[in-house]
Amino acid sequence: MSGQCCGTDCAGGNSGLRDSRYRRVLWIALVVNAVMFLIEIGAGIASGSSSLLADALDFLGDAGNYGISLFVFSMALRARASAALLKGLVMGGFGLWVIGSTIWHAAMGTLPDAGTMGIVGFAGLVANASVFALLFAYRAGDSNMRSVWICTRNDVIGNIAVLLAAAGVFGAKAGWPDLLVAAVMAGLALQGAFVVIAHARTEMRRETGKNASPSHA
Repeated sequence: MSGQCCGTDCAGGNSGLRDSRYRRVLWIALVVNAVMFLIEIGAGIASGSSSLLADALDFLGDAGNYGISLFVFSMALRARASAALLKGLVMGGFGLWVIGSTIWHAAMGTLPDAGTMGIVGFAGLVANASVFALLFAYRAGDSNMRSVWICTRNDVIGNIAVLLAAAGVFGAKAGWPDLLVAAVMAGLALQGAFVVIAHARTEMRRETGKNASPSHA
């Protein structure tokens, strides 16, 4: 089991050092995402931007995901896979929420403030790119590590999309670029949720098969 505790490239005495580094990276990511949630939720409400609000809730979800990852870090593979399954379901729920929010803003004809979107979106991009760089070395681990990596990857793409939406709102003087980005972010969340859930279920089935197999002396 020790060979599975921190991904496919752990080896011998280096696993403890790798685990310690990964735990430290998760704590940094947790703090960054919690702070950015507070910033973006306020900016999203003030600017009327659905893509910023979606990104803010994404930051909140990621902070919770990093917290779960830290909690199950030293547990068995099945416990980590169960946590990844929960995170996948949360990601899927987030995607469905963004779809509903996008439809509501479209019906209301909201025109967000492009300037606020651009400034806060850039701050979010810097924050997520920093976390992305820290997590790059852990992208090929178990389903729990993979779920963390996918969330961070989607965040970077989402922040770039928010910046494009800000430019679109500013140029078109209309809210549809903001709504389009919110829809794209929903699609990313649903796609990421599918990958994480599938990977976690595969690991859980594998562990169940091991436990069910009779042992021979």
